[in-house]
Amino acid sequence: MTLADRYPLLHTPARWEWGGLDVQFSTDLPPDDLVTNIHVVCFLGDRVVLCRDDRNLWILPGGTREDGESIESCVIRELAEEAGAELSGPLHHFGAHYATTDRPTPYRPWQPHPHKAWLWCTADVTLTGHPTNPDDAEQILEVRAFPLAEAIRLAATDGSHVPELLRLAAELHPR
Repeated sequence: MTLADRYPLLHTPARWEWGGLDVQFSTDLPPDDLVTNIHVVCFLGDRVVLCRDDRNLWILPGGTREDGESIESCVIRELAEEAGAELSGPLHHFGAHYATTDRPTPYRPWQPHPHKAWLWCTADVTLTGHPTNPDDAEQILEVRAFPLAEAIRLAATDGSHVPELLRLAAELHPR
């Protein structure tokens, strides 16, 4: 049985209207220059860290790369901004949503266009403080670590594919 058979919602092509994006998940990793966004399934022991934003959605920390920013530097910055967290182990890339936008220009001038990728990673983290909540980012109201089953239930608020993404991340994350 393939991963696509086991995680059908995650592997089904989708439309993300908020970005004018047609997306497709794959465990084939994208080249660095295609990666515009990185999100991390953060493990605190056997718990998964989620962030509740001002829309009352439980999200995984991560976000948009800055011009010239490495993947790891983006992850370190986004973990501090959204989760008040730091890496306590290596970052493991496990898949990506490949995207094509129908917007006439890139979201940020330095980004590839019209094709790009959202990189998904796992990592062990430590919660070290409060989210820094920069003005130009999501405003995080709460950060908590949940048992996997509860994280799966809560993360469904951010998209129907997210529960399967969390299950796959838990399966692939090195212990």
